[in-house]
Amino acid sequence: MLQVKNMSFSMLDKQILNHITFSIEQGKFVGIIGPNGSGKSTMLKIIYRHLKQTSGAVTLYEKDIHLIPKKKLAQEIAVVSQETPVLFEFTVKDIVMMGRTPYKKWLANENKEDFAIVEESMRLANVLYLENRPFSQLSGGEKKRVMLARALAQQANILILDEPTNHLDIEHQYQLMDLVKDLPITIVAALHDLNLAAAYCNEILVMKEGSLYMKGTPEQVLTEETLKHVFHVQAGVSKNPFTKKLHLFFYTHY
Repeated sequence: MLQVKNMSFSMLDKQILNHITFSIEQGKFVGIIGPNGSGKSTMLKIIYRHLKQTSGAVTLYEKDIHLIPKKKLAQEIAVVSQETPVLFEFTVKDIVMMGRTPYKKWLANENKEDFAIVEESMRLANVLYLENRPFSQLSGGEKKRVMLARALAQQANILILDEPTNHLDIEHQYQLMDLVKDLPITIVAALHDLNLAAAYCNEILVMKEGSLYMKGTPEQVLTEETLKHVFHVQAGVSKNPFTKKLHLFFYTHY
C-alpha cells in the first residue's frame, strides 16, 4: 500500500534520514519508535508530503506521492500532527468540517452528508459537546482530540499520527488508541510510550540516529537488548495480566 524506498533527507548540510526502506500493508497499525531526534517526525512529514526527501522515493499504490494531486492525496492520507496551528477564530465544528474539504469543489456548500460525517467524527473523538466552543479556548488535550475528529471526517485510507497522546491524560490516551485501533484503515503512529506501542501496534519500526534500526512485531522488536542499545535503558519485558500483551518496565540507566 505504502512504500518508502531508499529514502534520505538532509537539511543545511546535516543528514537527518539515511537510506530508509520499508513497506506498510493495508489495514496494519504500524508504530514508529525511537529516541528524541531519531527522525520519526521528519519521516512522517515526508510521507504526508510536508517535506520532500533528498533522495529515494515514497509511493502510494505504486505511484510517487508527488505525482498525486493534492486533493486526491488528502482523500488517501489524513494527519494529526504534533502542532495544531489555527490562525483564525474557528469553532470546533468549523475545524472538523475542514476535514471535508478534499471532497468539495471550489465554493461548494456543505451538504447533509458532510454534516452527518462531521457529527459522527466529533462523537467518536469525544468532542461533540465542544462543537460550538472556539478552538483557541481549548486545552491542549481537547485540541488534540478535535484534530483527530477533523482527520476522521476526511475518511482517508491512511491515518498518520505524530505523538497522538501528547497532552492527553491517561484515560483519553487509551480512549484515543482504542478508537483508532478499531478503524478499518491503515494507522501509522509515532509513539513515545513504548507500552502503548506494545499494546496496540501490529508492527513497529525502530529509528536510531536517522536510520531504520529494526522492523518487526512488538515481540520481535521490544526486547531487553534492543531497548538497551537504542534507548540506553535497562528494561524488563513481561506480559500484561489483563491484555496478555507485552508490558515493559524500566528500572535504571546503564
